[in-house]
Amino acid sequence: MNDNRRSRTITQGVERTPNRAMMRAVGFGDKDFDKPIIGVANGYSTITPCNLGLNQLTARAIASLREEGVMPQVFGTITVSDGISMGTEGMKYSLVSREVIADSIETVCNGQSMDGILAIGGCDKNMPGAMIAIARLNIPAIFVYGGTIKAGHYDGQDLTVVSAFEAVGQYSAKKITDTVLLEIERRACPGAGSCGGMYTANTMSSAIEAMGMSLPYSSTMAAEDEEKAESAALSGRALAEAVRKQILPRRILTRKAFENAIAVVMAVGGSTNAVLHLLAIAHAAQVPLTLDDFEEIRSRVPVLCDLKPSGRYVATDLHKAGGVPQVMRILLAGGVLHGDALTITGQTVAESLADVPDAPRADQDCIRPWSDPLYAQGHLAILRGNLASEGAVAKITGLKSLKITGPARVFDSEEICLEAILSGRIGPGDVIVIRYEGPKGGPGMREMLAPTSAIIGAGLGDSVGLITDGRFSGGTFGLVVGHVSPEAAVGGEIALVEEGDSITIDADRRLLQLNVPDEELARRRALWHPPAPRYTSGVLAKYSRLVSSSSVGAVTDWT
Repeated sequence: MNDNRRSRTITQGVERTPNRAMMRAVGFGDKDFDKPIIGVANGYSTITPCNLGLNQLTARAIASLREEGVMPQVFGTITVSDGISMGTEGMKYSLVSREVIADSIETVCNGQSMDGILAIGGCDKNMPGAMIAIARLNIPAIFVYGGTIKAGHYDGQDLTVVSAFEAVGQYSAKKITDTVLLEIERRACPGAGSCGGMYTANTMSSAIEAMGMSLPYSSTMAAEDEEKAESAALSGRALAEAVRKQILPRRILTRKAFENAIAVVMAVGGSTNAVLHLLAIAHAAQVPLTLDDFEEIRSRVPVLCDLKPSGRYVATDLHKAGGVPQVMRILLAGGVLHGDALTITGQTVAESLADVPDAPRADQDCIRPWSDPLYAQGHLAILRGNLASEGAVAKITGLKSLKITGPARVFDSEEICLEAILSGRIGPGDVIVIRYEGPKGGPGMREMLAPTSAIIGAGLGDSVGLITDGRFSGGTFGLVVGHVSPEAAVGGEIALVEEGDSITIDADRRLLQLNVPDEELARRRALWHPPAPRYTSGVLAKYSRLVSSSSVGAVTDWT
């Protein structure tokens, strides 16, 4: 090694014997003290199926690291299940958990002078949390995804967890019976793994693979398949080699890597949360990245994959069709991917894709060829206007119309809005406003999967708009706009909207507009005052004090 971080254990030329004594207690022998120490950050938990299988992957990774002559030292980090906490106060802790994960990994690795880090995670915030820490630490690192869940099945349909949320809306609209609702709930999540569509977990695993920080094909493997465990073992070997060669994360996490990740997110039809998380990872890596970069890349990258939530297929179908490497090869041939970007294996992107064909196989239609995309441009549009001067994010694929102008239906929390939808008080043409759910105001920027799924289930997906300073689940689709910033809690214009105001959402023009005269808005602003904090102690209060705007990633270490 060129830069052994454990050199800090040497003081005035004398080895710190107490340190060695403690390390012997956890398995070090005489010959082990000169070996690199590799932290293994294990997100195992029985709280969520996403993380249920991580212990087995951790064991395989540790075994391979030992075989490579390094000393793996495992420690735990947390997870919060978005699917379980969705629609509750607990969802406010989801985005907060991203920061806790990042801080915990950074703390252990720097506190114990680790020489490298292998992070293993499954649920949505595990991945960006680990990547933020990896970017901060800048020691050799690799990410191992826990894998996707296999699809459930009922009545000839593939099911995911979002199917259960949408079924609630269908049941409330009297479109299905309670028996059907129960059968969907029973079958939606058949085993271990992260939510099966191109939702946030699979979106972020795909982005990390595109950035070169995980092994090819690893982002779409099923959690319960043997190839996932074998990939964990191979990841340990790849990391040991990266430690020997001192391939550092910031050599990989360059501007080109982030542009590659955005291109892949657009091509696979990924979650709006990718915008928030990639901004945060870029901040940690000290790489300039803005909302405008997403819009610029969107304009030249087509949607190639027909994946849920708005499409037909799930992540395991994408894997069978060639996975992220096949998507990347098509993008490379189309001239919208940086082939010279470095990956954790030491190869460039182009070198790692050398054996992948330029076009997808003809016996599948999950991945479309460059010449026949699902949509000509990317699906994540950045909207601006007097309602979002800093920007907002809309997912615009799978829609009959990309614009709506209608009366505002204003709700100051997710729960109040959901009750209105389920009781039939929202009609075609309405534009729902859910505010005070932003990073500071929520706090925690909850995902609005319950309201959006209820809208879809009620058959209003093409006729109702929704805007929020909160977030959306990767399972959300419809004419919805999130991450509206500035948020209501800091006096953004969304705080000034009144019931019945005319609002325009126009994705074609990338416009989010409150159709109220400036003079009237000035009058309302003079009367507005910030609400009292919802929490005055604990982690949510601390987070609310520290967190930045969603337009720069909702990070907590900003200045």
